[in-house]
Amino acid sequence: MQFNSTKQTMGSHPWSVLSVCATLKMSEKRGNICLNIEIKSSKSITALVNGGFSMRLISVRVRNFRNIIDSGDVEIHPSITCLVGKNESGKTAFLHALYRLNPVRPNVSFSIQEHYPAWLEKKDRQQGIDIENVNPISATFVLDDNDRDALYKQFGNGVVKKDTFTLSKSYNGTLSYDIDVSEQVFITHIINQIKWSKGTKTEVKKVRSIDDLRQYSQKLLKQEDNQELAQAIDRQLNERLNGKDLKQAVIDFIQPRIPRFLYFAEYSKLPYSVTINKILTTNPSELNDEELTARSLLKLAAAENEYLVNPDYERRKRELENVANALTYDVLKYWSQNPELRVQPDITQKTIKNQQGTQSVVDELKIRIWDQRHFLSLPFNEHSTGFQWFFSFLAAFSEYEYKNDPVIILLDEPALGLHARAQGDFLRFIDERLAPHHQVIYTTHSPFMIQPGKLDRVRLVEDKGQIEGAKVTADVTTTDPDTLFPLQGALGYDLVQNLFIAPHNLVVEGTSDFTYLRVISDYFKLEGNRTALDDKWSVVPVGGVDLIPTFVALLGNHLDVTVLIDSQKGGHQKLSRLVDQGILKNKRIIPVGRILQKEEADIEDLFEPSEYLEMFNNAFGTNLQVNDLQGNDRIVRRIARAIGKERFDHGTPADWFLRHRDIMLQRLSKDTLDRFEALFQMINATLPAE
Repeated sequence: MQFNSTKQTMGSHPWSVLSVCATLKMSEKRGNICLNIEIKSSKSITALVNGGFSMRLISVRVRNFRNIIDSGDVEIHPSITCLVGKNESGKTAFLHALYRLNPVRPNVSFSIQEHYPAWLEKKDRQQGIDIENVNPISATFVLDDNDRDALYKQFGNGVVKKDTFTLSKSYNGTLSYDIDVSEQVFITHIINQIKWSKGTKTEVKKVRSIDDLRQYSQKLLKQEDNQELAQAIDRQLNERLNGKDLKQAVIDFIQPRIPRFLYFAEYSKLPYSVTINKILTTNPSELNDEELTARSLLKLAAAENEYLVNPDYERRKRELENVANALTYDVLKYWSQNPELRVQPDITQKTIKNQQGTQSVVDELKIRIWDQRHFLSLPFNEHSTGFQWFFSFLAAFSEYEYKNDPVIILLDEPALGLHARAQGDFLRFIDERLAPHHQVIYTTHSPFMIQPGKLDRVRLVEDKGQIEGAKVTADVTTTDPDTLFPLQGALGYDLVQNLFIAPHNLVVEGTSDFTYLRVISDYFKLEGNRTALDDKWSVVPVGGVDLIPTFVALLGNHLDVTVLIDSQKGGHQKLSRLVDQGILKNKRIIPVGRILQKEEADIEDLFEPSEYLEMFNNAFGTNLQVNDLQGNDRIVRRIARAIGKERFDHGTPADWFLRHRDIMLQRLSKDTLDRFEALFQMINATLPAE
């Protein structure tokens, strides 16, 4: 017996990829089992994009749907995308439009009356717009290696000109594909499958279209010596095209591989009692969302339906106990609020009166939760809304977890009824259980559902009024303060947590220092040949050099603190006073200029001037050259003089560096990397000896 498994653990950076390959082998002679594990590191973006599952969603565009006029092209993260915004900002509308593109559940569709922006419908009809054919949703997917290999085997290497294609859906339900195919590649592929005589191969190479190839086949069919060749051509065309044109044949081949969307929201929760026969026999398109969730639970409860209604009590009870054990394990693994709960599903019989006046007995599945802490059981629907939501989602997800069919999970305000720490549990559930196999897109306005170390996953949703409608962006500089508040709350909470949990704190002035230190340190760890920041450090940006002394004075007596500061003439008198008072040791104050042997220096001076200018120009849309900078002082001051301003936001180039780190890290010079490594060594040296 041999079992192969590949799992990828994705860090917060797109070049941070570890592949763990496990091979399980059993010796036929001795029955011994051997587990071989191989860990590989890859910096390839393709490795991340292909991940642990197949075709990926890479961008989405929603238009003319509820309060979204045009969302713009929204980049979707390879694993988890978090949509953040105020109530009624358009987050749910975005998910609803995407869900209807290719839903797993058959009970949804587009409706002009419900979904088309009401203030535009009449005007657009008067202008002659065919609203029924408007596409409210377009999504772009990238083929993975398996998709591409299968496609090329069927139609020829390079039959699609790009690895991406766009799928759109109109209000009338029509799907359309934007995909470029090459007839010439396909024809060459067909030709290579057939054995030709010298003369016929010379002629067939002149063929430029599939129609020409069919005509050439007809010509050969009239030649007695070449009738087998004609039949071979026709057979190849029929097997690969099945009577369709090439584009449609390629679309039909790709279509079953396109991920479907599983949408889950508050109204998808399980009911307490479920009539088994109704749920199992009714067409799924006629069931509502909570009934479909119950249907998923019933499927989990038995591979065969007769288990559920079997008159043999022991057989039925054993199956229900197995289900209870599986559900309890899942619940307790990710539910830290009360670890003494146990799921208790049971089947009861209920007598009902029929319309004809007769009576019949129906089987019902009921779910109770036993609480060992309080020695009582309660109906499922009498537990907290947060627990009901979490349990219901586990049931709904169970139907798709182990299927080969690709599924993208859409969660609308997940864990809203959960305590802050329980929301953290659910984020862990997403990272550990969902993301390794399924892309996840979820909405939130809770700071506890945002991971500060993974802000590249966040997309901000803001309603800009009736004219522009809702917009979705990753750019925090274009968003109003209310929309940003959950991000600020998440960062603030993370900062406080780090302060009181981490024993070793590296205090820096601002977020740009934090960004450069963390990204380059993580890069060194991945490469493995340079000294990175010690894992013991918690890097804490305090919002400016003037706040550092206050921060250290308040907390320095209780925490192990090293301070990294920009170098300036005259030093930092307030920090010097802290040294005099014994609150901070002098050796734990590290001026950046010490690395550069300069009296004045910022962290930006650790980069080569051309490297920092590349970040600055891309961040601000300028075209400064090194020759444009006058003087030999700090580079941020030289740039400010060149653009005629007192100063500029240092965080904007750092933000650009963070978002394009996979490109920039490969361009950094040896001298730049040496300077950062020297800084990390100097910082690590201040850690107390163990």
